[in-house]
Amino acid sequence: MDQQNSMSTTRRNRTPDAPGAALAVADDAQTAGDAALLFLGRLRSTVVELLRALSETLPDERSGTAECLRRAVAMVEEVERPVAPTTPTPARQGLAPWQVRRVFAYIDANLDKALRNKELAAIAGRSEFHFNVAFRNSVGDSPHEYIILRRMERAQGLMLSTDAPLSEIAFECGLADQAHFTRLFRRVVGETPAAWRRARANPRP
Repeated sequence: MDQQNSMSTTRRNRTPDAPGAALAVADDAQTAGDAALLFLGRLRSTVVELLRALSETLPDERSGTAECLRRAVAMVEEVERPVAPTTPTPARQGLAPWQVRRVFAYIDANLDKALRNKELAAIAGRSEFHFNVAFRNSVGDSPHEYIILRRMERAQGLMLSTDAPLSEIAFECGLADQAHFTRLFRRVVGETPAAWRRARANPRP
């Protein structure tokens, strides 16, 4: 009888811990999944710019392939940013993986146009307010900040692969003019587009 009472007490003591353990595992899985998704999204965006640079260079001059690849590697080193760990948030406050993929794809396809939160929210099937909160929770940046980052990455790809003037590159990246482009580029990268381009067109030996 004493043994049965002891086993019953043990079961009662352990039962409440089970849901807490399950929630902890779910939170860890969600956090790891969000980080992996964000990393893959940024990796995909960088690869797109590399392929764009190669497609512009290879048909014109095969001897320039090695140089293009070297510059592309420099671009990856320039734009790659480690994903900072974030405080776990409930899954309901972030975007689902399919929503993140759809919004990223839409942004990349429309970087030469004005992009508004209202249309991005519609792509994700959320209200504008809830989309802004969910996007930041999932990506770590606001939609506006992420779009600026992608515009600067697109500009870097164009500067590496073409001789287009900066005013034209600004237009191709959805920016009002070269002055606006220069201000944003300096804020994100730390130097002007002209200086960044010169340094990679004439690398030090």
